[in-house]
Amino acid sequence: MLRNLIGDEIMKNSILKEIRKTIVKMVHKAKVSHIGAAMSVVDILYTLYFDVANINKDNITSPDRDIIILSKGHASAALYSVLYHRDLLSKYYIENYSIDGGSLPCHIDKEKSPFFEVSAGSLGHGPSLGAGFALAKKMDKNSGRVFVICGDGECNEGSVWEALMFASTHKLNNFVFIVDFNKFQGFGATNDVINQSNIAERVKSFGFDTLVIDGNNLDELKRTLTYTSDKPVAIIADTTKGKGVSFMENRLEWHYKSPDDNQLEIALAEIEERY
Repeated sequence: MLRNLIGDEIMKNSILKEIRKTIVKMVHKAKVSHIGAAMSVVDILYTLYFDVANINKDNITSPDRDIIILSKGHASAALYSVLYHRDLLSKYYIENYSIDGGSLPCHIDKEKSPFFEVSAGSLGHGPSLGAGFALAKKMDKNSGRVFVICGDGECNEGSVWEALMFASTHKLNNFVFIVDFNKFQGFGATNDVINQSNIAERVKSFGFDTLVIDGNNLDELKRTLTYTSDKPVAIIADTTKGKGVSFMENRLEWHYKSPDDNQLEIALAEIEERY
């Protein structure tokens, strides 16, 4: 049993290593922004698609499948890389990410793949869409849960809080609201722009069963993402911007920068060593 557990842990780390490397390579090649946001949320996406959510090639059109919405659509490179390593997106798309004449835009376009539930990038829309999906599942008596991942800066948007009120009012216990709390947004540290330090308390006051976890810890993520309640669930995932590459971690500039050739090599070597 111990040998199996150790083997599983090695396998997880190996997959995550490759997922992170793919993100760095994609952003470097396309010379686009948001690598910091992608690296903070990737552990959440990995856990959902590999360990928790009921989503696969055979059931993607089933009304009983789980639904995952990455509302912070600027972190799309993380979603694309996870889907690629889960064998749900082809290498062709990864190689043509966010380039002239390419296949995958930097912000998510639902028309590009059945595994993109909604188009995303304009912040604050995901929770409302997710709450609508969750209500539809209830009304149609379909199984499956709806997971919506927001950024902490995205929670500045009033539409997020309208969606939470709606989900609570309609007792949507199939709705899971996840905040990637990486503590940075476009114009600075999140708590300096609009203070989010008490976000767990505020979400709880809206009627959610609210949990605070280490959002870069796979064991905590799996345990919490499988948690169910008679209320809608909120998970405040404490993460690190740019997680996995030391010179990107907790640095605002990596909200916008892409690694140059030298930084690419350093990042890939560091990911190889750390994971």
